[in-house]
Amino acid sequence: MRPLDRRLLRFAGRARTYLIALIVAMAAVAGLVIVQAQLLATAIAGAFAGGLGLPEMRGTIAALAAVVAARAALAWAIEGFSYRASAGVKSQLRRGLLEHAVRLGPRWLAARRSGELATLAATGVDALDPYFAKYLPQLVLAFVIPAAVAGRLLAADPLSAALIVLTLPLIPVFMALVGATTAERTRLRWRELGRLSYHFLDVVAGLQTLKVFGRAKAQADSIRKVTDSYRHATLATLRLTFLSSLVLELVATFSVALVAVSAGLRLVSGHLGLQTGLLVLVLAPEAYLPLRQLASHYHASADGLAAAGEVFAVLETPLPEGAPAGAAAPVPAAVRVEDVSVRYPGRDALTPGDAGLRFGAGEVVALAGPSGSGKSTLIGVLLGFVAPDTGRVVIEEPDGERELGELDMRAWRACVGWVPQDPVLQPGTVGSNIRLGRPDASREDVRRAALGAALHEIGLDAPVGEGGSGLSAGQRRRVAVARALTANRPVLLLDEPTAGLDAAAEAEVLATVRGLAREGRAVLMVAHRPAVLAAADRVVTLPPPGEPVRVPAGSAGAPA
Repeated sequence: MRPLDRRLLRFAGRARTYLIALIVAMAAVAGLVIVQAQLLATAIAGAFAGGLGLPEMRGTIAALAAVVAARAALAWAIEGFSYRASAGVKSQLRRGLLEHAVRLGPRWLAARRSGELATLAATGVDALDPYFAKYLPQLVLAFVIPAAVAGRLLAADPLSAALIVLTLPLIPVFMALVGATTAERTRLRWRELGRLSYHFLDVVAGLQTLKVFGRAKAQADSIRKVTDSYRHATLATLRLTFLSSLVLELVATFSVALVAVSAGLRLVSGHLGLQTGLLVLVLAPEAYLPLRQLASHYHASADGLAAAGEVFAVLETPLPEGAPAGAAAPVPAAVRVEDVSVRYPGRDALTPGDAGLRFGAGEVVALAGPSGSGKSTLIGVLLGFVAPDTGRVVIEEPDGERELGELDMRAWRACVGWVPQDPVLQPGTVGSNIRLGRPDASREDVRRAALGAALHEIGLDAPVGEGGSGLSAGQRRRVAVARALTANRPVLLLDEPTAGLDAAAEAEVLATVRGLAREGRAVLMVAHRPAVLAAADRVVTLPPPGEPVRVPAGSAGAPA
């Protein structure tokens, strides 16, 4: 974890005004610290050495009160600006994280623990508040105030200024030594929190199944163990924090004492004036105070820095290859797959084995094959979520053809209606989940899509819980089909669209799909069920992993 992560500042575009105001306010604070010390030294020296009374010092006291009030107002302004800046950066960072995660696609998301990612986007990003609201302003003050104090004392008492300049670096040195261990402990604590979040979310999601099989209580011990691990990591981090605070306080105290003893001895011997000596004694602690507070704020912001490192690990994950945004939107007439294969880590065989097929407007092609043959992988390739290791995907258009990698992926996916193998539903209603396919769809469009997906027995206002709870597996599948129908796109990729449906509902869905093909849609269906295979114009069968696709010569399923 870096004390100053410049990557975070790249997300400070919205907060630039507040950050500039912060710097100006903190420069004013440094000036007020010098003015306050000068006024205090003048007032005390005047009272004890000059015999001045309250009437003579009324102006000095009023000025001192005004300085104190100004410092209080600036402290309030700095905190307000800091939280405003923090809110802007967090919003931009969270939006960037979610957008990048979506663009990385379901294959990447499937490899991540959903609980960890949710904790990162919520609690992790929120943990940046102490970094922007406390640590970052204190980091600026830690440079500005010691420099201002040293500059003022250099003119008043060069020896004291030299002692401060020599001892000030001791605090950053000890901070670096302690900070390295703190960073490692914080990373460990963050990993334990992510593991706890994932495990707890996984147990809650499967609680119904665990209850049915009588395993719900057994999970309590598992959660207790993960919680204890997180508790131990947290206590270890706290112990280190308190220890580091003690070390830094001792270093700062000894440094101030060294300056004070030197000034006191010279004051007694007559080599230093009372007002100058008082100025040194008042300003010396002010030089060390920002660094001491910086250390405590660093510990408070360590969680945010650790989470930011995890966020940037996601943001720096390369996106699947594709043309940059802004490329001309495709007008697909047909899609051609030529010898496409994907090699998964840890597997020797390519999946699928040199797959080739073509499906165009007005036809329904079924993709069959045993489990593990690469049907869903091929759908991922067609969506641009998986980059093939061999072969290519070509989009045929009325005025030519382009490879999939030449297209803007957002523009391409806007042409594709997709029903995944495991549809994701959001809390709300059946209608709101169908409308996700096209947010501006009218209620009549949504109703028509629901009827096309054989959703007769439930209304559009039927409630849907987290993860689609409240609906059966077949109903969730039909909601996903209706969502794809509502999107009204020229290419349809349907991964097991009738899984979990009875024969009557399956027949209605297939009739709807056939009707869409007659209207000019290009449809590719992953299928196992005989009824789906029978409804297709052509069937392309993928062999087991490691074997190439064999398409009979002259077959309509052969790639062009």
